[in-house]
Amino acid sequence: MDFGIVSAKIDEIGYIAHAENLGYSHCWVADSHMIWSNCFAVLALAARQTRTMKLGTGVNIAGLRLAPVTANGIATINRIAPGRTFLGVGTGHSAMRLMGQPPMRVKAFAEYLRVVRALIRGEEVDYTLNGKTHPITFQLRNFNYLDVEHYIPLYVAAYGPKAQALAGEYGDGLVTGIPKGGTIEQMLANVRSGAQRAGRTLDDFRITARINVVILEPGESITSERIVQENGPAFVSWLHASVDRLKESGAEPPEQLKPVWQEYLDFHLRRPAATRHQQLHGSHYTYLEPEEARFVTADMLKRFCVIGTPEEVVQQLRDLERRGLNQILCNFPLARSYRMLEDFARDVIDKY
Repeated sequence: MDFGIVSAKIDEIGYIAHAENLGYSHCWVADSHMIWSNCFAVLALAARQTRTMKLGTGVNIAGLRLAPVTANGIATINRIAPGRTFLGVGTGHSAMRLMGQPPMRVKAFAEYLRVVRALIRGEEVDYTLNGKTHPITFQLRNFNYLDVEHYIPLYVAAYGPKAQALAGEYGDGLVTGIPKGGTIEQMLANVRSGAQRAGRTLDDFRITARINVVILEPGESITSERIVQENGPAFVSWLHASVDRLKESGAEPPEQLKPVWQEYLDFHLRRPAATRHQQLHGSHYTYLEPEEARFVTADMLKRFCVIGTPEEVVQQLRDLERRGLNQILCNFPLARSYRMLEDFARDVIDKY
């Protein structure tokens, strides 16, 4: 099992280097331009201050950059950290919705992945922009402005079955979340359907999942202030995403959210309509809004998190590994990031 972190703050590169020293193998730099630092700027600095850690976007949002621009960005980072670079790509959640825009549709996302994949493989590919189609490929490669000689794995971020199938069709891996993205078995079935469609095999395919872990201290309540503040930001982000899906497609919330769903929806709809999209995602994975803390109940945490003593948590994670999970992605809230980074390394990584 690999263990990765998410980072997004350009003046906290020491956090990434510290994680490498603690045994984390990957750093996924988040891409949400209305709230966090520019992901490629963070990656460039991290590449200079790490030695062995794999570095990539976690994840690059397709709707923010043309496919050739994304390919160029990661190939440029690969020049600084050759063979340590990967590219995660998604349709866009907070990055698009903080502008009042929906994520990229699946058909357009598939085309985006096709072009990006070809370019980072050093291939020529037909590319359509503004209704005009031409073949494109990176030029001046002998001058080493970028590096597509060292392989850049492509991870597709996906929570639904159609997008997860695209991971099997185009990607070297899937990056998702548990339970938001379904069970490991459901994910694998969706990925295999896409691979079958493309005539691909999945021998080296990797599944990475964002998982919230609660390591209980002796006698500690599951709703202690520490646990609520450490895991609440991720939980309410799932609520936020479900509100958007309801607005965009009328989709019902996941079964796990139904105990608090109507109360949360009523709370959300009391906000000013013109700025709801900003209030919904402004704290995204970074901190817990005080008004939203009441939705982080014991029942919700049990539905959302892996919970137990260090030994119990390790056993639960090993079970996920046996079922096909290859990497656990840790996204710690900003104010508690160093403590949680160190606690998880001591209680989980060192015991794994």
